[in-house]
Amino acid sequence: MGEEKGYSTDKEQETAVLVAVTTQKQNAQQTAEYLAELAFLASTSGVLTLQSFTQKLAKPDNRTYVGKGKLDDVIRYVVDKDVDMLIFDDDLSPSQVRNIEYEISLCGKEMKVLDRSLLILNIFAQRAKTVQAKTQVELAQYQYMLPRLTRMWSHLSKQRGGVGMRGPGEKELETDRRIANDRIAFLKEKLEAIDRQTYTQRKNRDRMVRVSLVGYTNVGKSTLMQKLAKADVFAENKLFATVDSTVRKVSWEGIPFLLTDTVGFIRKLPTLLIESFKSTLDEVREADILLHVVDISHPNFEEQIEIVQGILNEMGAGDKPTILVFNKIDLFPVEDVFFEGAALNEDGEPELSKMDRVTQFLKQTHWQTNQPKTVFISAEQKSNLNELRETVMNLIKEKHMQIFPNWLSGNHLMGHSDEYVPE
Repeated sequence: MGEEKGYSTDKEQETAVLVAVTTQKQNAQQTAEYLAELAFLASTSGVLTLQSFTQKLAKPDNRTYVGKGKLDDVIRYVVDKDVDMLIFDDDLSPSQVRNIEYEISLCGKEMKVLDRSLLILNIFAQRAKTVQAKTQVELAQYQYMLPRLTRMWSHLSKQRGGVGMRGPGEKELETDRRIANDRIAFLKEKLEAIDRQTYTQRKNRDRMVRVSLVGYTNVGKSTLMQKLAKADVFAENKLFATVDSTVRKVSWEGIPFLLTDTVGFIRKLPTLLIESFKSTLDEVREADILLHVVDISHPNFEEQIEIVQGILNEMGAGDKPTILVFNKIDLFPVEDVFFEGAALNEDGEPELSKMDRVTQFLKQTHWQTNQPKTVFISAEQKSNLNELRETVMNLIKEKHMQIFPNWLSGNHLMGHSDEYVPE
């Protein structure tokens, strides 16, 4: 009762096979979407996905995640195609990894066995640039590795000595555990020192309104940051293009404020990463205004909204003033028939551009509530940025007035040269 899905192959880079389980809590459609996202994660990590395998079970098998027959099918494929790694869509227990590796070894092959969390950790390790981010990722990696050290030395467990004696395998395991625990303690101390420093920096910025971009990964936050702050911010069509928070000082209508681009969220985001990135996420916790960016062209954008909102609620930031920014309206899937009957001008051309008509349609049919406020834009095409700017500016003025009650009688009446000009 399983399915396999093939992908185009182009050797040279590392190759992978993906494995997932459809359960009572996760239907086949969700499984397919999660596997597509897992393939995107693998691609972001530089790995080429050759095939995916799924199996319908009441719950993942405690021993090998999938059933014996399905695992045999997977192993036959990876041996035949000489695949480099197996990637599972859920977290694997140490015993599951050990059992899967054992079954693979019976065919005379060694290969990497990863789960979703380890793959995400690897991507974060590749993307981390600052000392803070690198330390956060390394801490999460060690915390992930610690409970899995047992399997590394299980082959020596039979060498244990008599009463009161320990074999070399157990000594090696204890040594590894001690090294890992010492490193974890060191990294935590290092992060605490960095956190104190960054907290002091944030405290010094308390007199300015803070706006944070949040959202699912790869929805266009960094591109929007570029347009709003006119800053050279790294943006790429890959998951977790941004790991480090980027803060830029911006001034509109004479009011300076801080605009922050933060790491994207994702379903099944490893808890270890959320804990390690606490200080980075503090930029979100301490923000005055949130711009929740959504990729409206994604077929399951509503689920992504719920995932992000759930994480924000867990962080205690779910009730902050929020603007729901629906991005990528230029990619919103509409058929030509949608534009039939559009009003025409004197020259016989549609009165509204295609982008304006899409926006008008979306405003009439999606998410028209006052809480949160909604704006439809295309950051890449620079569409409707003025409307977004006006909506954000209204909230900034409200907050700025709370900080500086006498602001209206101040310098802004004299005019400023740093007014926002759309690109």
